[in-house]
Amino acid sequence: MSLLPNRAARVPGPSGSLCALLALLLLTPPGPLASAGPASIVVPELRCVCLTITTTVRPKMISNLEVIAAGPRCSNVEIIAILKNGRQICLDPDAPLVKKIIQKILDRYRGR
Repeated sequence: MSLLPNRAARVPGPSGSLCALLALLLLTPPGPLASAGPASIVVPELRCVCLTITTTVRPKMISNLEVIAAGPRCSNVEIIAILKNGRQICLDPDAPLVKKIIQKILDRYRGR
């Protein structure tokens, strides 16, 4: 009689090194494994912020206006209006109403 288990009853399973590799992959945080530069550098997203554009808005509903100039990440000038209810919408910079709103804000800022 043998104390070794019968080969027919043995169930094949993952090897120890495969389990260790799987555990290592599951426990490491997602992201790049190696960094080319310091960890404090933040890379901005290379795409436009505004995907949909609104041409009309009630000027009294706007609480803040942010203008993002065209640059290497986006070839469009983007105008983001933050409404009084907290919603953010993108405005068409070429719309006559939007141009009028921006002109009024600039006039108020200049003290006219």
